[in-house]
Amino acid sequence: MSSASLESTSASTTYHRMAVDGVGVFYREAGPKDASTIVLLHGFPSSSREFDTLIPLLATRYHVVAPDFPGFGHSDAPPTSSYAYISAHPQRLRALIIQNANAYREGLDAKWGGIAQYWADPKAHPEVFDTFVSFAATEQRHTLGTSHPKRYNPDTWTDEYVHLSKPGQREIQAALLYDYRTNVASYPAWQAWLRENRPPVLVVWGRNDPSFIVPGAEAFKRDLPDAEIHLLDAGHFALDEKNDDIARLILEFLTRHSV
Repeated sequence: MSSASLESTSASTTYHRMAVDGVGVFYREAGPKDASTIVLLHGFPSSSREFDTLIPLLATRYHVVAPDFPGFGHSDAPPTSSYAYISAHPQRLRALIIQNANAYREGLDAKWGGIAQYWADPKAHPEVFDTFVSFAATEQRHTLGTSHPKRYNPDTWTDEYVHLSKPGQREIQAALLYDYRTNVASYPAWQAWLRENRPPVLVVWGRNDPSFIVPGAEAFKRDLPDAEIHLLDAGHFALDEKNDDIARLILEFLTRHSV
């Protein structure tokens, strides 16, 4: 991989809100609007801010949109809603980039056994949720397993914890953790969708992730033999320490697939 610096510009980044099914959704946008669009979807408990350093590297060639999911960042926090866009419009997806987003049981580490107990009876295991949204867990989602702790900005987890501590968030996040059982139940359907639609797939995975472990990355090959898989020396939020490497992998991958 080339060590040359990537071109970067934040000059075109703008910040917006729009209503989606009556829910106010905040999003960041950058790059030329007549270019192919990259949609960046954040994870728990983050927001589109997670991509602040990635967006300028991609926006020199692509139109980039990064929304805050409802209940996170600057988007509204309504009762739980469902947005299954790609399932409804698979023809609009030209390539898929996956960064520590699990779709296989092999990717779940041992701690998910305790979470499964919470799914079976949330009232009997409040300690599972308390641990899940604790300050220690919020920090460790970023730093646990990293070999480069000085690369991690503490503002990320302190800001995330402030958000999780806002009024009403406990109920929202408890419902989200409980609902995650439906993600695991949906893994076979997601895998079937991948086999049926066979999009070009790039997997960039922090191999030190304490929650979604390496076999979850490697399992994509089972349904998509041509998937590109890169295991990086990083944790769950791999962009925290491998931003430039991931940007370069994305740009090279999209160029190869003429996106």
